[in-house]
Amino acid sequence: MNFTGTDEYVATEELQLAVNAAIALEKPLLIKGEPGTGKTMLAEQISAALDMPLIQWHIKSTTKAQQGLYEYDAVSRLRDSQLGDDKVQDISNYIVKGKLWEAFSAEQQSVLLIDEIDKADIEFPNDLLLELDKMEFFVYETKELVKATTRPIVIITSNNEKELPDAFLRRCFFHYIEFPSTQTMEKIVDVHYPNIKKDLVRQAMDVFFDVRKMPGLKKKPSTSELIDWLKLLMADDIPEDILKNRDTKSSIPPLYGALLKNEQDVHLLEKLAFMHRAKS
Repeated sequence: MNFTGTDEYVATEELQLAVNAAIALEKPLLIKGEPGTGKTMLAEQISAALDMPLIQWHIKSTTKAQQGLYEYDAVSRLRDSQLGDDKVQDISNYIVKGKLWEAFSAEQQSVLLIDEIDKADIEFPNDLLLELDKMEFFVYETKELVKATTRPIVIITSNNEKELPDAFLRRCFFHYIEFPSTQTMEKIVDVHYPNIKKDLVRQAMDVFFDVRKMPGLKKKPSTSELIDWLKLLMADDIPEDILKNRDTKSSIPPLYGALLKNEQDVHLLEKLAFMHRAKS
């Protein structure tokens, strides 16, 4: 079992090593990196490459760890008892399986994605320590021990919105996805748009990386934003010389709304461009 990327996903050697090391160690792979660098997509592509089902658990600020194991639907049981439904005699009818239970009970090995774990409460990771370590948990309502028949490959993503507990980190294999180099970015673009004009890519990449280098940006444009921007440039049939002859310091990029995501950054670029023009 060896992950080397896919036709749809460019994985660097370091990322491939991290994925395969986590699989060999049977540890969750904790992935961090800038938003838009393909953290969530990694789990999808591991699933496709290794021909395994993908089970996705997208975490919100209100998500509790217990929901990943199971939930007891006491309200439905009370309603059914009032209606005289016979199924209330079997409490298992009111146990709702969570994503971890689904992964543990899968007939074949699966890929379990726990996406954006840092969105949840700080105690959320600690509440899953034993379950992810031992790959089992106890259902108190039915006195049942749920144990993984096949250990899933666990991919956990984080945007670093909050620090994760040390005890949790010790149980993971960690990898930080560095922002792609120009060469890697060209490969990523080629995967999405194999027939795109190479001159357009080079010129767009120069503009893109110039924008990223600007000091004071609140949110630097990411890989996904470059892909969107290129799509717009092709759809609007932007002449190549607009990018080629553009003075990066005295004008903002065409269709900049695909690259910049808040008004502060737009105003910053406009201010820098105005100051440069005033000096000229």
